[in-house]
Amino acid sequence: MNSLRQPPFLQKGNTIGLVATAKKITIEEVQLAIQLFESWGLKVKIGKSLSLDDNQFAGSDQERTSDFQNMMDDDDVHAIMCARGGYGTVRMIDELNFTKYLKKPKWICGYSDITVLHCHLNFTLGIQSIHSTMPINFSSNTVEALESLKSALFGELLTYHIPSHSLNILGNTESIITGGNLSVIYSLAGTTSLFTNTNHILFLEDLDEYLYHIDRMMMNLKRGGKLKKLSGIIVGAFSDMKDNQIPFGKDAFGIVADYANTLKIPVCFDFPCGHIQDNRTLFFGKKVRLSVEQNSVELTFI
Repeated sequence: MNSLRQPPFLQKGNTIGLVATAKKITIEEVQLAIQLFESWGLKVKIGKSLSLDDNQFAGSDQERTSDFQNMMDDDDVHAIMCARGGYGTVRMIDELNFTKYLKKPKWICGYSDITVLHCHLNFTLGIQSIHSTMPINFSSNTVEALESLKSALFGELLTYHIPSHSLNILGNTESIITGGNLSVIYSLAGTTSLFTNTNHILFLEDLDEYLYHIDRMMMNLKRGGKLKKLSGIIVGAFSDMKDNQIPFGKDAFGIVADYANTLKIPVCFDFPCGHIQDNRTLFFGKKVRLSVEQNSVELTFI
């Protein structure tokens, strides 16, 4: 599967816009991000949503939508960084007008609830995006996680070598990588933003879910035909999983493995990406080479 349309990479002197599409956040909480971006030679434009408050949201749906729309349409903004996740991006996705954006696309970055934007960009609009850490996490991120974001924004092709995992399924494949947070992907079932039966490499991660619900969501992907044509799976962090008083019997990796083992495709477990400090950056919609060997895993963006 060929790469999707690629926005221009950044150069020193370009501007990155900070917005909040979901849970509220303050400007004080993104000061470290501002300093870091400026140290990379970038200018920073602060969205109005970072000063807004509507219960748990960063302003009303209309206010968050307007702020994001302005960042997309502003020719002086070269990339958009979502400040944090939580919940709320899905409440504005259908109100956004991508007409001008499609004429001049720019990188949109984030993870977790930002999976809504990733899926819509990748599958509905055919545009690449950057799955990465966000300013709310910068203070706890590893140096490697932050450096991978910088490398991605400035156009360095990322390559990762990680240790093998006992649940890995060996093999090699080349395709685009897409996906994101499993709970958000599950919530997009039946919408135009979710992928159809394409042979991409699916990345999955999640946070704070019951193990039985991980199984429920994987079963939904299976019954919906979302797994049968995949060319590979990369399983990131499944953090802070919960169990019932009567144990489910398997951890999150074991649950995903049950579904993956029937597909006869390469599968990599415990990739350093997701709700963890070492949250490495991925280009969604860009072609990669995934090599899952006996003693190591290599993921190379082509």
